[in-house]
Amino acid sequence: MVGCCQKAGQQQVLNAPKNEGKMQQATRNKQLRLALWLSFISRRLPLQLLCITAVTCLFLPSDPIRAAAQEKRPNILLIVADDMGWSDAGTYGGEIFTPNIDRLASQGYQFLNFHVGSMCAPTRSMLMTGVDNHVVGLGNMTELVADNQRGRPGYEGRLNGRAVTIATLLNGAGYHTYMAGKWHLGYTRESLPASQGFEKSFILAEGGADNYEKKSYTPTYPTPPHFFDGLKEVDLPSDFYSTQFYTDKMIGWIEANKSDGKPFFGYLAYQAVHMPLQVPDQYTRRYLWTYEAGWNDIKNFRYQRQVALGIVPPGLQLTTPPIIPDWNSLPEGERRMDAKRMAVYAGMLEYMDMSIGRVLQYLKDKGMLDNTIVIFMSDNGGEAHELMDHFPDYYAKNFNLTYEHLGQRGSFVEYGPAWAGVSMTPFSNFKSSASEGGVRAPFIVSYPKAVAVGQRTDAFASVVDVVPTLLQFAGVKPSSGSAPLSGRSMTALLTAESAQVYPSDASISQELSGGAAVYQGDYKLVRNIPPYGDRKWHLYNLRADPTESKDLASAEPGRVKTMTEAYAEYLKKNGVIEVPEDYDIAVQANRNAQARH
Repeated sequence: MVGCCQKAGQQQVLNAPKNEGKMQQATRNKQLRLALWLSFISRRLPLQLLCITAVTCLFLPSDPIRAAAQEKRPNILLIVADDMGWSDAGTYGGEIFTPNIDRLASQGYQFLNFHVGSMCAPTRSMLMTGVDNHVVGLGNMTELVADNQRGRPGYEGRLNGRAVTIATLLNGAGYHTYMAGKWHLGYTRESLPASQGFEKSFILAEGGADNYEKKSYTPTYPTPPHFFDGLKEVDLPSDFYSTQFYTDKMIGWIEANKSDGKPFFGYLAYQAVHMPLQVPDQYTRRYLWTYEAGWNDIKNFRYQRQVALGIVPPGLQLTTPPIIPDWNSLPEGERRMDAKRMAVYAGMLEYMDMSIGRVLQYLKDKGMLDNTIVIFMSDNGGEAHELMDHFPDYYAKNFNLTYEHLGQRGSFVEYGPAWAGVSMTPFSNFKSSASEGGVRAPFIVSYPKAVAVGQRTDAFASVVDVVPTLLQFAGVKPSSGSAPLSGRSMTALLTAESAQVYPSDASISQELSGGAAVYQGDYKLVRNIPPYGDRKWHLYNLRADPTESKDLASAEPGRVKTMTEAYAEYLKKNGVIEVPEDYDIAVQANRNAQARH
């Protein structure tokens, strides 16, 4: 049941119609944005304002820690946002209106130290298999694969069959399995979701696409995107909007089979908030005034709110890359355009949150929510790439780039490195880097029957831990014929039997496109290639220095040696082929795109 602390107006968000919210809710949201804008002007940040997006409700299960006996196997709903930053949701310090994500955190377990791959497809390969991306075929992004990696085992650019997906295991154990949204794990018949354990699927095969029509968003994808209903490639309906459509599909599949007694596994992988940023205009308008404050003030606001929430330590020195100008140094016209780009991003994220609320409300109305494990996460850090700088003629020819049209059908919007840095407050760097700004992601688990409400943890956890966790909750064993799982179950942490997922002396490594990291206890050894770093190893204590600003490598050579040895073992175990010394992400991307043409 829903707790008595429900705020006025929240039910309207949960029950919002497919294309737009109630006028009363829109007015309320506009008032909230205005209040936030005034706070920036006054430079005062009262705690009352810091709480305006924390619209929360608590589930009240009969046993808040765990259910001793499960009469029914749990349903599972896995929700993935694309390129969403760590600090965007209200529960992570953001000013964006995300009551449904915030509510999941308040009624479940919020992770503050959860890690993913630095780019989307490798993360998704690990999320579907529980096995390192280099083993299952996504050792690098297909778009970025280095010449020395092409054609090698583990670099097929699709699921290669060496590991069984969680959908295959759950379907074999009697679960319905549904997938709606972005796949990005292969175009071939054998690598599509319909061949990977999903009985129902409607997916985008590429890494991104227009949200309103079957249209490529980048010249590096020379053909229109491919959408599949099961194994059949299909066109899109005329009223298609990605977030709405995928939500409708998931609800429809669950509804169709809700009475047969079988549990379901639903994988809802939104295109939001991947570029192009697009959303119905009323969602954008709610944020126009908010972001006129600029990225400097918004980032500082988020950090102060994070400190007030107790999710990051006080006294951190926030870093800004030299490529990012001071907001007040920009001409008025540029500030106006940049503010609206971020407003589109925020509106797109709010629309996604509203859509998540639709699914949760449906499950609640059908009496299914209490027995459903709900996971919400993002696949990597905020997206800093600016494609319009690389291909200006392409975007001028194929999209409406005027201020008035930003975010609407036919437009193209990206928000760039300055706003991406805001999304990843307080961390350094962005998507594609091995710094925390590229690989730390929001992660929330809600399961009223076994997971205590309102919990937070700063224990290290990884995307490879999701599959073993869900299998354990579902009572399903891993496949004996599959590559062994790379991660560990988080169930002991989630059910209060342990405070950690990994012991403090364990080493956890990852690599992608030349960026690499090794985690051990509070320490991180990290290497980035240009433009994100200098190809050298740097050592940080993340507990004391989460922004990775105080390099300890010269002071602790013994620890560096131990952690580099652990990395070498990781390379050997997982068949990692390191990129050449002169590897450049942008150059390789252009080379691979030309080859596809």
